[in-house]
Amino acid sequence: MITDWHFYAAAIPGTILLGLGKGGFAGIGMLALPLLSLVMPPLQAAAILLPILMVQDIVGVWAFRRDVSAAHLKRLFPSAMFGMLIGYFTASWVSTGFVLLLVGLIGAVFAVYQFLRSPPAGAPPQQPGMIVTSFWSLICGFTSFIANAGGPPFQVVMLPQKLPPRLYAGTQAVFFAVINYVKFVGFIHLGQVSMANLTTSAVLFPLAILATLGGVWLVKRVSADSFYRVVVTLTFVVGLKLIWDGLRQLGLF
Repeated sequence: MITDWHFYAAAIPGTILLGLGKGGFAGIGMLALPLLSLVMPPLQAAAILLPILMVQDIVGVWAFRRDVSAAHLKRLFPSAMFGMLIGYFTASWVSTGFVLLLVGLIGAVFAVYQFLRSPPAGAPPQQPGMIVTSFWSLICGFTSFIANAGGPPFQVVMLPQKLPPRLYAGTQAVFFAVINYVKFVGFIHLGQVSMANLTTSAVLFPLAILATLGGVWLVKRVSADSFYRVVVTLTFVVGLKLIWDGLRQLGLF
């Protein structure tokens, strides 16, 4: 178990961010990995955060168990699983910096597009076609496995559909719960899971649960317009952060 206070100075706020993200504020949780990577290697940080995410997944899925769109999940899962499979077989040589840069650009550009476009009042939600959904869910599965950065591709598909906040949060909770549990099996096979990391993760479990419940409490009390403004803003901020991290890992800054 890690006892260095520098680790907990980064891990505690990181765990809170993960909890708010799991509670429904999609995107903000992606700031946890860059934050923890300030005090340890990124791969070790990801291995410590994954069990925390898995505990938070249980809380999120239970909290929104009556607010899940099975129809959306059926469209998302097949390509997402294939994307994770690609991530598993390419993890040893693909550039994490490039993936972070790509996902950051996707998130930031998509958020700017959402900010600038002004659909007429009462305009119906946009339902992406199966090809578009399959493409972005594949990217989501791949980037989730390689860089824990599946949020922006998921939001490209889901945000234009303007689901009620609780339905959005519940569908997101189930989707990423499955992603994370499958990812954990992949991490075991890649040798990224150790007893020391698991023990460190366990210390943060109580905070992880409380933070997730806090996110759930907030999502259930905000209006749909406010919810989507917050999510799009977070997508933009996280996108900029991922761009910066990607450029740094590529040695361009």
